[in-house]
Amino acid sequence: MKVKVEVDCTPLEARAFLGLPDVSGLNDHMVQEMKRRLDANMAMVSPDELMRNWMAFGGQATEQFRKLMTAATGAQGLKPGG
Repeated sequence: MKVKVEVDCTPLEARAFLGLPDVSGLNDHMVQEMKRRLDANMAMVSPDELMRNWMAFGGQATEQFRKLMTAATGAQGLKPGG
């Protein structure tokens, strides 16, 4: 025997019917906090700030990147011109 019950209600009504707590206040707080953090970190995403951070390492970062690419291509044992 199968019984199918279809309930048409909002999420708020369903939570109240099932005895679940109303978390809308907590949700609003979390959304506001996420917005605040996003706004605070937006400056770090600007191209100027990224380049400033990358250039702070100077030639050391460039040398490390070259070594990484050399290792990734397996060209460590190859000599120029041959």
